[in-house]
Amino acid sequence: MPTPPDRPDDSEDPFAVAEAAFAARETVPLDRHTEPLPAPSSGPPDKSDKSGQGGRRGEEGRHGEEGVRGDAGLRGEGRRRGEGGVERPTQAIRAEGGKADRAASSGGMDRSTEAISGPGSGGRPTVLVDDKVLGDRPTVRVPSQRRPPGPARRAPLPVAVGFATVWAAALSYVPVAAVIGLARTLEGQGGLAGAAHAGLAGWLLGHGVPIGTSIGALGLAPLLLTMLVGWRLNRAGLHVTRAIGARRNGSTGSALLVAFAIALTYSLLGSMAALGVDGRGTDVAPAQAAINFFVIGLAGGLVGALRGTDALSVLARRTPVALRAGVRTGLIATLFILASGAAVTGLSVALGGGQAADTISAFRTGVAGQAGITLLSLSYGANAAVWAAAYLLGPGFALGTGSAIRLTEVTVGPLPTLPLLAGLPNGPMGAAGAALLAVPVLAAMAAGWLLTMRVNRGMPAAAPGEKPATPWSLLLGGGVLAGPVAGVALGVLCRLSGGPLGDGRLATIGPDPWQVGLVATAVVAGAAAAGAAAGRAFGPARKN
Repeated sequence: MPTPPDRPDDSEDPFAVAEAAFAARETVPLDRHTEPLPAPSSGPPDKSDKSGQGGRRGEEGRHGEEGVRGDAGLRGEGRRRGEGGVERPTQAIRAEGGKADRAASSGGMDRSTEAISGPGSGGRPTVLVDDKVLGDRPTVRVPSQRRPPGPARRAPLPVAVGFATVWAAALSYVPVAAVIGLARTLEGQGGLAGAAHAGLAGWLLGHGVPIGTSIGALGLAPLLLTMLVGWRLNRAGLHVTRAIGARRNGSTGSALLVAFAIALTYSLLGSMAALGVDGRGTDVAPAQAAINFFVIGLAGGLVGALRGTDALSVLARRTPVALRAGVRTGLIATLFILASGAAVTGLSVALGGGQAADTISAFRTGVAGQAGITLLSLSYGANAAVWAAAYLLGPGFALGTGSAIRLTEVTVGPLPTLPLLAGLPNGPMGAAGAALLAVPVLAAMAAGWLLTMRVNRGMPAAAPGEKPATPWSLLLGGGVLAGPVAGVALGVLCRLSGGPLGDGRLATIGPDPWQVGLVATAVVAGAAAAGAAAGRAFGPARKN
């Protein structure tokens, strides 16, 4: 007898057993005359019934030998109609050696079938499938099809701009208030109200807004605070573009709209801060504050919005290759020169560490006051890095009217007692100054070398292990264009790093932006072009 192919081994599912048994049945056509069975009597069956049943069992046995072979038990599960069309359930048929034995049926009572034992059965149980079994089957909930997520809800532009701008302003103001609050302990002037007012004045100073005092205007902005403000506005522009659904849409118009909205809101905050500071021993022009805050907010928000909308990449792809290479090389050279200036500043302060420690200990204050003075000096550390870069380039910087601090000259007057000033040179550098002048040149040459390496990665090589045929016009053009970019960047930084400290002798502090910009343009243009040419001639071959 064929075995059920789809029935799993040791399955207890009655439906699987019934379906597998039905699929495995093989039937043969029978040509015989059937007669209706007499109605069952209450007494025991007579001999004629037994003989009739025996004849039928023999006939079914013969047919089982011809095709069914042991499947009589499965066919015995069918119902047979008697006289009068009455359905009668039958018992299971047990086949032994091709002979069937059928038990007498009862009066209309459902009975479960017994297991089939015979050739091909495999000892597998047969289960009667009825309404009770169907009712006992567990009901499983079919999960519904997952719906695609709907469109993200977009925030209104005024709400997104207001929240992001106020949050950026708060994150840049709180550190200033904390540092100035610690520094005010020098004079024993504690209190949250005084620290908040002084912190607000210092926050305005970080935006380049002059603060009028009894000794004159204070306009020396701490660049570290300015960098913090720019970073937070950059993040605000990025967050607003995401909130209004303009992320990575490549739209320059959306970036300009976001930047203008941030600048307008930030300008309003600057005017309110100026009104809050003005009139309590300080003089602040709200109009000047509004202009400075608008310009800084526009610059910082525009950078973040261009990044958020991916318009910066779109503009870069539309820019000529030589111009794009020149701008990138100029910015890299600027960073290298500023890093050299920061390294020189740190080394100078470290060498004069004893004098810096004496300066801090001269203030007869507690730990909080000394910590405030130290943090206040560190906030001008970025200014010192720009001044050191100007010192390495040659023009130097000034610390007061008529003073000059450069490699070949050091002329200064009385200076404030600050730990940061402990790293000032004691005099001209002499022969060592010539070696320091080579630092910006080497930095620009390194930027030009990186330009060649970057261009070579995008050029096809003639053969494995050979150098790509990079056009000289691209390398030399990019190196020469890097000069004006670096000159403008360093000139702007020199302008932001300087300012007055009163109307007296310290009214002029910082480097001259024009001198530094012109010298940086010449040095970077020549050195970057030379570095790019050296990279093409002596650079390593690209590995394929």
